Amino acid sequence: MVKNRVGSLSWLRKQIEDADTDLLREMVKAVTEVFMSVEASAACGAAYGKPSTDRVNHRNGYRERRWDTRVGTIDLAIPKLRKGTYFPE
Repeated sequence: MVKNRVGSLSWLRKQIEDADTDLLREMVKAVTEVFMSVEASAACGAAYGKPSTDRVNHRNGYRERRWDTRVGTIDLAIPKLRKGTYFPE
């Protein structure tokens, strides 16, 4: 019997092997922006868009910054805070 489906991990591995740098750039951008969002949420004391009595700050949009990596230049959206500053680690 012929197997008609490819496992998810096998499919992803093949996509990454065959991918050009645009896919890798997009993946690096997405992961980096998620990490920055988590750090900004920790600095605010609450998750983005969620009310909390422990909140000490609020977000105030994003600032665009270019980031040079091995896969090319990536335009990141870095969260801004209303009070103080946030610099990604």
